[in-house]
Amino acid sequence: MRPSVLDPLFASASALPGVGPKSARLYDRLLGRDDARALDLLFHLPYGLVDNRLSPSIRDAPIDSHVVIAGRVAEHRIPKRYSSAPLSVLIEDEAGDDVLLVFFRNNFDWVLRALPIGEIRWFSGDLKLWNGHRQIAHPRIIDQAALKQMREHDPVYGLTEGLHQRNVQKAVEAALARLPKLPEWIDPALMQREKWPSFAGALAFVHAPKATADLSPETVARKRLAYDELLSQQLALRLVRAKTRRLRGRPTEGDGRISGTIEQALPYSLTNAQRAALSDIRGDMASDRKMLRLLQGDVGSGKTIVALLAMASAVEAGRQAALMAPTEILARQHFERIAPLARAAGMRLGLLTGRDKAAERRASLEALAAGEMDIVVGTHALVQDSVAFRDLALAIVDEQHRFGVHQRLALGEKGEATDVLVMTATPIPRTLVLTYFGDMDVSNLTEKPAGRQRIDTRAVPLERIDDVIAGIERATREGARAYWVCPLVAENEELEVAAAQDRFEDLQKRFGARVGLVHGQMKGREKDAAMLAFQSGETQVLVATTVIEVGVDVPEATIIVIEHAERFGLAQLHQLRGRVGRGAQKSSCILLYKGPLGETAKARLSILRESDDGFRLAEEDLKLRGEGEILGTRQSGMPGFRLADLSAHAVLLKLAREDVDGILERDEALASERGQALRALLYLFERDEAVRLLRSG
Repeated sequence: MRPSVLDPLFASASALPGVGPKSARLYDRLLGRDDARALDLLFHLPYGLVDNRLSPSIRDAPIDSHVVIAGRVAEHRIPKRYSSAPLSVLIEDEAGDDVLLVFFRNNFDWVLRALPIGEIRWFSGDLKLWNGHRQIAHPRIIDQAALKQMREHDPVYGLTEGLHQRNVQKAVEAALARLPKLPEWIDPALMQREKWPSFAGALAFVHAPKATADLSPETVARKRLAYDELLSQQLALRLVRAKTRRLRGRPTEGDGRISGTIEQALPYSLTNAQRAALSDIRGDMASDRKMLRLLQGDVGSGKTIVALLAMASAVEAGRQAALMAPTEILARQHFERIAPLARAAGMRLGLLTGRDKAAERRASLEALAAGEMDIVVGTHALVQDSVAFRDLALAIVDEQHRFGVHQRLALGEKGEATDVLVMTATPIPRTLVLTYFGDMDVSNLTEKPAGRQRIDTRAVPLERIDDVIAGIERATREGARAYWVCPLVAENEELEVAAAQDRFEDLQKRFGARVGLVHGQMKGREKDAAMLAFQSGETQVLVATTVIEVGVDVPEATIIVIEHAERFGLAQLHQLRGRVGRGAQKSSCILLYKGPLGETAKARLSILRESDDGFRLAEEDLKLRGEGEILGTRQSGMPGFRLADLSAHAVLLKLAREDVDGILERDEALASERGQALRALLYLFERDEAVRLLRSG
């Protein structure tokens, strides 16, 4: 049960003075909830402020800023009847400087009555220069009583259509007035050391900025609120992890006969990082605790072979393993890559996707259930109710961020105490690993196999596209193959497909039948056919959307062109670049950009040209874009932060982790006075699941 002291914060925003049922729908849209609450308003922080102090004179009022000025009404410039022109009112001050007030609506009578000639009035609004003359469109007219009541500064909030700044300001003020006295959950020594205000004091400060510096994530108030959110998140994560740790596993220990055969058949030696990761995974599998491990590796670091050798250990113990990939292309590619090695070592391998024919599917399901299939590779079809294993020991989920949380866990639930390994080829910054994957153990593949070549990366302006096409034409005459990736169009897949289709038709004029096309809206068989034609060399140029971002492996491809590279994130550009450089030949990546570039885009392309270290690029991407975009929090089901900014508050994250370690060591059940306050914190940030785990033990 949520503590009753929090009830005022979880009350509907529609109950606040000045909100009401009609505008409540606008607040729902603004705050991204079906029923916005007072708490959501308090966590909707301002991003700017307006200076309401009276300007000494019209001349001193800053252009392109919100200003408050005083002046005498000098002239009414009334438009002709039936004209659509605005009403203009000329205002002068004692120094003889003037400003034109412009009113576009037709209710001119009210304006003329409010601004009689010769009277002094006060105005606020955005001051602009128009044809060399100062002008304010639709100013607010302020009387002396309102002037006395005006605050020196007003916060500026993000809005949605139908809501105005004053509406949101009043609603936030009403929510602040309802803020109850809450127990203090932060350690008093830490509060004193950091000079942090109370939770209520911090919220009051951030919603009443008096200078631009007050909006910074570095203020003590903002740090206090960020710490509250990080503390709740880390505490919840640790409670979930403790529960996972208590889950009994089934020890699975191989004897090395199959994995040894596979290793000997490899044309290269495993890297030290691969050996260390395998040791971690096999140690987890052999223990009596259930494994939940994240394996992250850079492009080309050899995750697939680690996965195969881990699955071989399960098969050596007489049990089964499954590998789930997010797309059919990737599932088939994994299958084709590991099948020769697996079969040569005596393992029985199967493929299960949504496109299998009924008879094939039935045979695969029967073989799995009877234990006649050792390893199955597939898509999310693996988690359907009809799929049953005789004895699933190890579930591997590739490109885990492409699956929802429930899909990731569902595969592991297909067996008794199944060990789960999740893999990603998109290195995740250390801060985010601690934040979002703190319930998992982590292994990193930081080395690349010997012989892997550096890719020549160049940034080229879009105006030189003809030169790029001519260069590809020369290379293809000598047998080269090239990807052409079409622009990311603001989360709109239909526009991306249209862009790819247009580029495909354009290149067809130069290359004819040697050009292929692949995108996410094609049927599975069409995509497979397009990829097969490119792999076999039947087509030499493949136009694609980001459907080829992860895992696609054509060693003969040596060129990749990324059109409108400025629209992609660093990690995604690095992933796309990793589609080439997989064979013995020298490879190149051309970043076609449209100028002029903004500072962020310029920095992104510059860093990419300097480095091919995915872990470093991931850290830089975090600085440039923030955690939400990198992890795709909407798609992955992972929570974003509302008050914490990981690029600014990473130090607080470490502090919160250490604090939680100490708390749970002293008071595992959160039964003490501070423990009870921390329970309230968990509810406040909606970590209810963690409290339920506490109750269930």
